[in-house]
Amino acid sequence: MEVSTAEAKNRLTELIRLVEDGERVTITRHGKAVAQLGPPPAAKKRKVILGGMRGRIKLLPGWDEPITEEELLGDDSGR
Repeated sequence: MEVSTAEAKNRLTELIRLVEDGERVTITRHGKAVAQLGPPPAAKKRKVILGGMRGRIKLLPGWDEPITEEELLGDDSGR
């Protein structure tokens, strides 16, 4: 389906519904195609690999020791 830019502006909601139903819509300016409405690309699914980061992350000794609120907030006004 082809529509002019002015027509696309006035009928955008309807054109989006057509695209949802599988139609491709070409938008033209002065009879020349300038854009195309179509469905979004299929979502890429990444395969989850359990333990994929093993050996890449190292926690230093003391990483889980409690800290004060001042340390957390970076409050160095007392120095």
